Amino acid sequence: MTKNLLEIHHLKKYFPITGGIFKRKTGYVYAVDDISLTIQEGKTLGLVGESGCGKTTVGRALLRLIEPDSGAINFMGQDLMALSQRRLRGVRRNMQIIFQDPFESLDSRQTIGDILEEPYEIHKVGSIEDRKGYVKNLLNRVGMPETAVSRFAHEFSGGQRQRIGIARAIALNPRLIICDEPVSALDVSIQSQIVNLLLELQQEMKLSYLFIAHNLAVVKHISDDIAVMYLGRIVEYTDAEELYAAPLHPYTQALISAIPIPDPSRKRKRFLLAGDVPSPANPPSGCHFHPRCPFAEAICKTVYPQLVSVSGADGKNHRAACHRAGAVSLLE
Repeated sequence: MTKNLLEIHHLKKYFPITGGIFKRKTGYVYAVDDISLTIQEGKTLGLVGESGCGKTTVGRALLRLIEPDSGAINFMGQDLMALSQRRLRGVRRNMQIIFQDPFESLDSRQTIGDILEEPYEIHKVGSIEDRKGYVKNLLNRVGMPETAVSRFAHEFSGGQRQRIGIARAIALNPRLIICDEPVSALDVSIQSQIVNLLLELQQEMKLSYLFIAHNLAVVKHISDDIAVMYLGRIVEYTDAEELYAAPLHPYTQALISAIPIPDPSRKRKRFLLAGDVPSPANPPSGCHFHPRCPFAEAICKTVYPQLVSVSGADGKNHRAACHRAGAVSLLE
């Protein structure tokens, strides 16, 4: 039976808004508003949604790169929220992150060899000579030449820089990697190479991923389970196959309708959502999606639906936060 590697319960992160001469708090940006997620050992959880919905904040908060306001983060049986920064450093060798921008995430003043040696130095792994061998092995594992050790980040393409970022993330043989939109800044032809590399490393190293993205086609290819996020909250949560076969929430249905079909003889009904994403500093009352939902009713404007299992949904543990989940569809 597969065990849970990471469990997140009721995670919240609000960023204060200040104004005036004295910089007093005038409100909050509700970036992450009470979400719960689970990642199993050796599995991938895809976290999807439009830009600004809070996906990246979730990834950084669970690593405590950004301190959460409340909630519980249980990783390998440890409560990360209860750990001091000193004790957290020891745990972080098992939790790594791949950043979205493969250029900004690499120090332009260091050689690639220095960048890849740094994790070993921080955690005091191996001798100086051992570390040089480790670095060459890392480069081979991600498909980069050993001669890269003496070169700088600006000398490589975006795809090559992301391979270096992946090498840095796997250096200490972690259990969990947060993939923060790792392919969104790359050409389409390179995206598939990076996704395939991540899948190969997952099989080889028994890795678990939180794969954050806004491209549902990419997420479908790599994920076992998928959580759909809208304005700081999870609106649908199930396994990848069922989500694409029978999406329950109108927002998920709209996202799926936008996925291109690589067959010109086939067509999918496309539904464009009305209006813009509301501000997370001033979310709508009730269901946050109701101003854009074509099926919204009076209750949607006043009562926020809880994320619950929906009767009649196919598959296991299919949850949606919608008063009419499963009763309506934009894809029919």
